[in-house]
Amino acid sequence: MLTGAGDRLTADRRATVDTVVEAPAPVQPIDLTDDATVTEVLDLAERVGEVVLASGTAVMDTTTQIEFIAATYGMTKCDIDVTYNAIRISVDRGPKLPPATTMRVVHYRSLDFTRLAAVDRLTRRIRRELVPPQEALAALDEITSAPHPYPRWSATVGWALMAAGVAFLLNGGWLIALLSFATTTLIDRTNRLLNRRGLPFFFQHIAGGMIAATPAVLISTFAKGLHLDPSLIIAAGIAVLLAGLQLVGAGEDAITGAPITASARMLEVIMMTGGIVAGIALTLRIAEVFEATVPTVDMTAASRDLTNLPLKLLAGAVTSGAFALACYAERRALTAAAFSGAAATVAYLLVQHFGFGPIVSSGVAATVVGLAGGLAARRALTPPLVIAVAGITPLLPGLRVYRGLYALLNDELLVGFNQLFSAFTVGLALAAGVTLGEWMARDLRRPRIVRRIGSLRRPRFATEQ
Repeated sequence: MLTGAGDRLTADRRATVDTVVEAPAPVQPIDLTDDATVTEVLDLAERVGEVVLASGTAVMDTTTQIEFIAATYGMTKCDIDVTYNAIRISVDRGPKLPPATTMRVVHYRSLDFTRLAAVDRLTRRIRRELVPPQEALAALDEITSAPHPYPRWSATVGWALMAAGVAFLLNGGWLIALLSFATTTLIDRTNRLLNRRGLPFFFQHIAGGMIAATPAVLISTFAKGLHLDPSLIIAAGIAVLLAGLQLVGAGEDAITGAPITASARMLEVIMMTGGIVAGIALTLRIAEVFEATVPTVDMTAASRDLTNLPLKLLAGAVTSGAFALACYAERRALTAAAFSGAAATVAYLLVQHFGFGPIVSSGVAATVVGLAGGLAARRALTPPLVIAVAGITPLLPGLRVYRGLYALLNDELLVGFNQLFSAFTVGLALAAGVTLGEWMARDLRRPRIVRRIGSLRRPRFATEQ
């Protein structure tokens, strides 16, 4: 929920979004000898960092956000250490005072894009209006304690619509899309129930994989006359389960010089993907025990092509917009996310049409999404991460993961590992493309004088404030 001040956005405030500040000069310096005030500012900076880190923001961007808050209040000499689940800040207060040090542990992961956007606006408001620390903390409390902007069932509808969009992108028909919608609805409601009971996310992904594979087995066994490709239902379910993982953050951390956090995030992605694969494999093995028909998959069939291009553009837009809805993005961000999904779809299909493989096509499309997200963030007043993460969802390699699993279960080890490795490299290409596109957007939007000054400094990645 946004604060009242956060909603009153004028043209001057839009111009503020365009400014890139790496280490702002203090405009509201506090008394560094006052321990209580220093603690308030450190608490404010850490809690802002907690929200953006929990939403999947990369370490360097999280660090810059914290730096921005601290420097605004005069703490220009800060050592900031951000890891996968902890934030530490140490402030140098001069030769006659001991440094002020604090730490905060991030206990949760939450894809709440409304909260992320509201905190981003609060950060700019602090800089622009010189908000006292106590008032800024009160505004932050209001943001973090506010309920979601939509009812919980709307998130379920968002995930289900995303699955239907993925089914259309993979050349599935209306019936496949409808079955994918129903299957994903069941996955979301089941995992929500399991989450309430405290079941670890790994086992929730196993349950999701089992639910995704069950309708495909039933159709292959009892509805052969429908001439459907039930493997597309599994692929759509895999794409939905993969969409919530911090793939972009892991790739950006690895590229921008945060290998420890990148390793932790990538291990989480691998473990959760392993849970999905385990759930699907278990269901297929149970089907074989009961002599049911396992959904086959054509390894040579093109999963994405230019056939029915208008429908696929619409499907790409629906997929990204639905993902943003499932993550509680603001209404203006839903439109931006939908446009980014359509742009990613057309870029991928065109690059692949000219003879490039899925890895290069995914990288180029993700670069377009990252660039568009960085540039569109000015008008949409939405953090680029929201648009970027939503934009790449139509490109997630769900079908490739199932192809690899199917080959492994049929003792085609070389083909199976090749498909799984290809899916992994597509994921890396998506993360790298988004990172490159966002860097290009920052460079294009940066004022000329800042470019000139920045060229004399050590290069670093900074968020737009």
